Amino acid sequence: MRRSDREITNKVAIEEFIAKEQILRIAFYDDGDIYIVPVNYGYLYENEQYTFYFHGAKAGRKYELSKSMPVVGFEIDGKYKLLEAETACDFSAEFQSVTGIGTLSLIEEKEEKIIGLNTLMKQTTHNAEWSYHEEMLETVAVFKLDVHKISCKAK
Repeated sequence: MRRSDREITNKVAIEEFIAKEQILRIAFYDDGDIYIVPVNYGYLYENEQYTFYFHGAKAGRKYELSKSMPVVGFEIDGKYKLLEAETACDFSAEFQSVTGIGTLSLIEEKEEKIIGLNTLMKQTTHNAEWSYHEEMLETVAVFKLDVHKISCKAK
């Protein structure tokens, strides 16, 4: 990170930020193109390892790329506040962001899908106990992102 004075290394502060946000952006490499998609997410933090979960259709570009190019970049940002000034070049902003690299996998096992979906629902609703219809569990794609690298910065 170029601006080490903005780096956040406190693990509690990083997790508190991730716990409060709602949108994770996944960046795929697609045969010379970059494809970025925003998703709602849930996460687990166990043994100093992050695992993110999100869901989608069992079709489309995100689904196909997760199978063929599972190493992805990701980003979460928030706490944005414009800092106004008298001249254009003196404007700035406060923010916080987390970026990283990880490997995506598709969850096929019913019990693990339920864990992933409940983790996602907890992030959104703060309730981690839900029931799901069998048909929905069969038709939804649940993605698991195992994080290899993560960094956080703020201004």
